[in-house]
Amino acid sequence: MAITSANQLELLQTAEAVAREKMIDPGLVVEAMEESLARAAKSRYGAEMDIRVKIDRKTGRATFTRVRTVVEDDAVENYQAQLTVQQAKQYLPEPKIGDEIVDEVPPVDLGRIAAQSAKQVILQKVREAERDRQFEEFKDRVGSIINATVKREEYGNVVVDVGAGEAILRRNEKIGREAYRPGDRIRAYVKDVRREPRGPQIFLSRTDPRFMAELFKMEVPEIYEGVIEIKAVARDPGSRAKIAVISYDNSIDPVGACVGMRGSRVQAVVNELQGEKIDIIPWNEDVPTFLVNALQPAEVSKVVLDDEAERIEVVVPEEQLSLAIGRRGQNVRLASQLTGLDIDILTEEQESQRRQKEFDERTKLFVQALDLDEFFAQLLVAEGFRTLEEVAYVDQEDLLAIDGVDESTAEELQARARDYIEAERKKILDRARALGVEEALINFPGLTPPMIEALAQDGVKTLEDFATLADWELAGGWTEQDGQRVKDTGILEKFDLGLEEARDMVMSARVALGWVDPDEIDQASQEEAEEV
Repeated sequence: MAITSANQLELLQTAEAVAREKMIDPGLVVEAMEESLARAAKSRYGAEMDIRVKIDRKTGRATFTRVRTVVEDDAVENYQAQLTVQQAKQYLPEPKIGDEIVDEVPPVDLGRIAAQSAKQVILQKVREAERDRQFEEFKDRVGSIINATVKREEYGNVVVDVGAGEAILRRNEKIGREAYRPGDRIRAYVKDVRREPRGPQIFLSRTDPRFMAELFKMEVPEIYEGVIEIKAVARDPGSRAKIAVISYDNSIDPVGACVGMRGSRVQAVVNELQGEKIDIIPWNEDVPTFLVNALQPAEVSKVVLDDEAERIEVVVPEEQLSLAIGRRGQNVRLASQLTGLDIDILTEEQESQRRQKEFDERTKLFVQALDLDEFFAQLLVAEGFRTLEEVAYVDQEDLLAIDGVDESTAEELQARARDYIEAERKKILDRARALGVEEALINFPGLTPPMIEALAQDGVKTLEDFATLADWELAGGWTEQDGQRVKDTGILEKFDLGLEEARDMVMSARVALGWVDPDEIDQASQEEAEEV
C-alpha cells in the first residue's frame, strides 16, 4: 500500500475512529502510525538509517525524512546516521556538534509484511495509551468507593468490571464467606492502583477499615460536610467494629448523627457490611477518657497510662472482666486498634495483688541495699521511689519532703545508694572482664555495665565485634519469613534501646576504629535531612 494522495486523509480518519473507540487522544494514534511507517521505511532504506515520518494533522500527508547528526570525530558509530564536523561542511556552512542534516526521501510502499508490522506497532501503542488512560483515571480514585459488576471468580478472588477495565477483590479482602455470581452488583473500596507491564492493576477491599469510614461519609451528610470527623476506625470484618467520631459543632451530637433516626443511617452501613455490629464512640483527646469510651459496653474502674511504653492498664470490676475482654478478646483488641495502645486488663483484685507485690519487692531492695529498717523502706516506696538510681541522684529537696528526713539523713541515704550502685557496677564489669571483654568496649560511651555484660554473654567482646553489628541486632526488630512477620530479639532490647540510638552507637564505634570518615556521615545526614 503506497502513501498516496488518495489515502492521505484516510490515515487521519482511521486515527480518529480508533481514538473514539478506545477513548484516547487521536494524537497518540497518529504518533503510532508515524512510528510504524518509519519502521517500514527503515526496512526499505536500511535499518542503520535514522528515518523519521511526520504526518500532517490537517491534510494527512506523510513526509519521510532521513536525519544525520553531527558528532565528534571519534564518536562516529553509525555512518548512516552520524557524520563528523568536516563531513557536514558540504551540507552546512558552519556545522556544530549536535546539528542535524535533514533530507526528504521518497515515501515507501507498504508491502504485506510491512503493513502487518505497522499494524502491530499501532495496536501496541493503542494498548499502551489505553493502559495509561485507565491508570490516570483510577489512581485518583484510591480511597474512594466504586460500584462494579462481578465478571468471574478465580480461586476465591473476585474479578469485577469497573467500566474502563477490570479490578480484583482478593479472597482476604472479602467479608467472611461472601460469595458472588457473575452479574452481581458489588460495592468496594479502591485500596491500591499499581502500574504494571500488563496494565494497571486495581485492588479492591471490603474489609479495610477505611471502607466503613467511606460508607459513613456517604450515609451521614455531617461527615461529608466536615462538621463531624471520623478520628479512628477498628474492624473485625463481618463481626464487629468500633468507630470514633467527634463533632466540631456543639449543637450536633456526633454519635446520634451517625446512628440516624431510628438507626436508619448506621443500619444502612450494617447491611452493606453483612450485619457487622458497629459501636459508635465519642472521640476524646484525653487518652484514658477515650479508652473508657472505647471499651464500651464494659465499665472501667481505673486507667493507668504509661506514655513512654505506649501501654495502658485498665482496671475493671470482676464481673465486668469478660465483657471488657469480649469473645476471643475481640472487644479489647478493637479498643487497642482504635487507640493505638497496648492494653492490659486487670480486675481490681489482680491490680491490688500486683501493686502489693511490687511494693514488697521495692521495700526488700531498699532494706538490703541501703541497710534500712522495713518501716523506713516502706516509707520511701510509698513516697514514689522505685529504684536505687532515683534515691541516689534525685534532688535532695525531694527526700527532705518526707516526714522525719533531715539533711544529714538525706545525705546518708544518697551516699549509701551511690556506694551500692558503684559496687554493683564493679561486680558486673569484673564478670564482663572475666568473660574476655576488652577495655575499649568497656570504656565506649553510651554502654552501661549491664549492657556490656549482656553483649559479652552474646559473644560481643571487642569494639570491633560491636562495630560489625546491625542496629536491629542491638535494638531488635521484625523480619518477613514465609509471609509471616517474625520478631528478632535485640541483644540490648531489654534496656529500651531504640533503633536510631543503636544505629548512632554502631556508627560511632566505626568512626572510633577509623572504618568510617565522620565527614561522610555528616554529609549523608545533611542530604537525608534535605530530602525529608
